[in-house]
Amino acid sequence: MKTVYHKADSRGHADHGWLNSYHTFSFAGYQNRERSNFGVLRVLNDDTVSQGMGFGTHPHKNMEIISIPLEGNLEHKDSMGTTAVIRKGEIQVMSAGTGVMHSEYNQNKDEAVKFLQIWVFPREENVEPRYDQKSIKDGEKINCFQQILSPNKNDDGVWIHQDAWFNLANFTKGNGKNYTINKKGNGVYAFILKGSAKVGDRILNEKDGLGIWDTQSFNIEAVEDTEILLMEVPMDLPAYLK
Repeated sequence: MKTVYHKADSRGHADHGWLNSYHTFSFAGYQNRERSNFGVLRVLNDDTVSQGMGFGTHPHKNMEIISIPLEGNLEHKDSMGTTAVIRKGEIQVMSAGTGVMHSEYNQNKDEAVKFLQIWVFPREENVEPRYDQKSIKDGEKINCFQQILSPNKNDDGVWIHQDAWFNLANFTKGNGKNYTINKKGNGVYAFILKGSAKVGDRILNEKDGLGIWDTQSFNIEAVEDTEILLMEVPMDLPAYLK
């Protein structure tokens, strides 16, 4: 088993007033050659958007973009004609493919919105752009993995153009589970949303991240009540990026 550890306070940070963002990997003004990606996982941003503020219309291309609200509501509009609001307990995916324009706003006047913005390189270029969002609240179970993303259209959660599987888990103190890799050559980036847990041989605290690869499985055990996001992705970049 190989691992890479990213402590929460080692992340890049940008405070724009209306946006407070922590970057696990290189993004915008934060550039770190040793932290440009984890396999095809390119961006993991922990964003807080102030009341009535947001990201103006901007372009994306050839990227799978996933948003997971942690608190509050986020309004999305795009050039495909989509207008939607995503809330805690939901997951959103946008395949940018050949190109799409979109905006994201916090329309709430009395609370900030907190969400994870995640980018994954697709396995192929120039797919047809698409948008989807689903509720993941109904599938939530304590002390179990809950799949929220996969490569398969008929699976639980949303799907993307990549051999990736995302799982959420809520473990009560002292409980845990063994995670088995879905596809040979994949690795898992574990990110602690709340609490602390022993992942493999390392204790992770809130907003710490641990990349794990060259193994078939690893164990997770909650040190305290813990919410964790597991992002399994291919470790090899697609051919068009080489």
